[in-house]
Parts: sequence; structure tokens; C-alpha cells
Amino acid sequence: MIHVVVDDLAFVPADAVVRPATSTLEPASSAVRHLEQVGGAAFWKQLRVQKELDVGAAVVTAAGELEAEFVIHAVVRSDTEDVSSAGVRRSMRSVLQRAADWELARVSTPVLGTGPGNLSLEDAARIMVDVLASELRVATYPKDVCIVVESDEDRAIVEACLRSRILK
Repeated sequence: MIHVVVDDLAFVPADAVVRPATSTLEPASSAVRHLEQVGGAAFWKQLRVQKELDVGAAVVTAAGELEAEFVIHAVVRSDTEDVSSAGVRRSMRSVLQRAADWELARVSTPVLGTGPGNLSLEDAARIMVDVLASELRVATYPKDVCIVVESDEDRAIVEACLRSRILK
């Protein structure tokens, strides 16, 4: 099941929350910095990599003080690769693979790849909804994906993308 809510990602009940990140696990947008604040020191300690990750990768860590038990860090950009449709698509597929690997039933995620200089909300939502619709059809996990947005206007855009994909 895929649904869209207006909420604070840090407090949405889920087994895992998705965090858009850079190849060094830095936040990919200012919107997810709140996750780090709520996650606290236990969350921060896990944000280290020995070598840069590829755009499209996803890694799982503990969530510190967040509502969720785990965080799936979706790598959407690096110093050499900007946010792109292809990178967001690969990242979303990797997120779903990690959720399946870890048998995470409930995953909450922002729309990946948005923010200043990145993809528009509508373009990013279309990509995510396309990946979710095709991958969840055959996946055992996750069973529930909650797309978390910041406003009713954003929710209307994402829900329109969801409706158009489901009706195809």
C-alpha cells in the first residue's frame, strides 16, 4: 500500500525512514536536517563512510532517537554527479531492496531528489511512484510505503502522480 501524508518525517511511525543523502552520507537537502536533530548523537555517530558511495546506492543504519528503528540512506548525489532522474530511480530501487533485505514492513520517505537546483516535486514524485508501483507489485517487503510531504499542495501533486500511475 502506498499513501501520502502531510507530516514531519522524523515522527511518522515506520520500521524505517528514508533519508536522501550524498555519497558521503551528508544530507542531500536542508529539509532532512531535522531528522539528524531528532535522531541525536546515536544517529550522528553512524554517518561515516570509509569510501564514497555510488549515486543510486542505499545503506541502512540505526535511527537513534527517531520514531523509526532504522534509517535507509538513499544516495541521490555526489560531488561529481548532480541529482538526476536516473539517480533518483536507482536510489528508490535500492531503498526498496534494502527494505526487502531487512524485512522492513513499513517505510516512510520524503520525495527523493527535490529542493533548490534539483528535480521538481512533480518530476521526482512521478519517478518514485513509477518505481514503487512496479516494484511493490512483486515484493514481499515493504508492505506499506508512506510518502511524507510538507504541505497539502505537495500532497495533491504526489497523489495525482499516484492516481495517474495506478490508472495506467
